[in-house]
Amino acid sequence: MNLNQMIDTIKKHPDYHRVGMILCHNGIVRGTSRDGRKVSGLTVFVNDEKLRQVISTYKRQPGIIEILVEIADNRRLFVGDDVMFLVVAGDVRENVIAVLNDTLNAIKTNVTQKKEYFV
Repeated sequence: MNLNQMIDTIKKHPDYHRVGMILCHNGIVRGTSRDGRKVSGLTVFVNDEKLRQVISTYKRQPGIIEILVEIADNRRLFVGDDVMFLVVAGDVRENVIAVLNDTLNAIKTNVTQKKEYFV
């Protein structure tokens, strides 16, 4: 997983001249779960077909040029490790921010499952 390579890929997109914003999300393994328990790590499982569907859906939103996603699928991750990179490129911030938020929520609810390991 390499965020800089993802951004470079977008900069080579044939419609890059229409891009006014690139917005990035970097999901990281937290030291605590949402309910406050200490976590030693986690494993994320990705449904690749659903991920393709989510990306396809949100790439059709107004002003969006490209969406790239990398997820550390099916490997043991530890506190501080990168879990997911999501990069959205588009024309104006209103479009890009909304699509990053909606894409991220769709991935978290429909595409990935996680197993947390507790201390």
